Amino acid sequence: MHDDGYFDDRVAASYDASAAEMFDPAEVEPLVDLLVQLARGGRALELGIGTGRIALPLAQRGVPVHGVDMSKAMVARLRAKQGGEDVGVTIGDFATTTVDGTFSLAYLVFNTISNLTTQAAQVACFRNVASHLEPGGCFLIEVGIPELRRLPHGETIRAFHVSDTRWGLDEYDVAVQGLTSHHFEIVDGRAERLSVPFRYTWPAELDLMAQLAGMRLRERWSGWKREPFTSESRKHVSVWEKPPA
Repeated sequence: MHDDGYFDDRVAASYDASAAEMFDPAEVEPLVDLLVQLARGGRALELGIGTGRIALPLAQRGVPVHGVDMSKAMVARLRAKQGGEDVGVTIGDFATTTVDGTFSLAYLVFNTISNLTTQAAQVACFRNVASHLEPGGCFLIEVGIPELRRLPHGETIRAFHVSDTRWGLDEYDVAVQGLTSHHFEIVDGRAERLSVPFRYTWPAELDLMAQLAGMRLRERWSGWKREPFTSESRKHVSVWEKPPA
């Protein structure tokens, strides 16, 4: 791991292209629509702002956004985009980094809560968010449901992407709720590998973290169009609320 975490210059240079489907307007617009509603005309705090996939269109919709991210390389890509210089960013670990002011909305999308690889760090993140929220403010997380039911008995690795030039494998360690994503790609005729550790969580565990931080569950869906959350959902979009004053 580098000073920029696992998202150094090499990763940042190809990040938008490697996650191109996540930048599709059909994916981004319902997400931004929901965030605009939750922000209620106030400020938004994005944890793990990255290259600005969500922050920039949200700011264009009139929501002031401030971001926190460990990776200077990813933030440099944000700054190079139209409107990127207008988005405030604080460099640091979003579990503990504090910024000025309060917010009506904080959010973590695209599995970013799992970048915190210990339960203690994830609990600290909830408490950090709660300290930044206004009374009645909301904390939203989008994160996948662990794919343990889809693992063959006795196996620990599941493929999540397979193509002629790129392969993605998730490796589970259930003893510590660990998940390492291995990315292999053919670049200029040679194979490159990137392995990134995560800590997976269950919805009920996140609800308890919210409770410890003084927040309560308000809504949970299986997608950005507010689809019902069921036992078959592959991910959840959850919203916790800081009680009104």
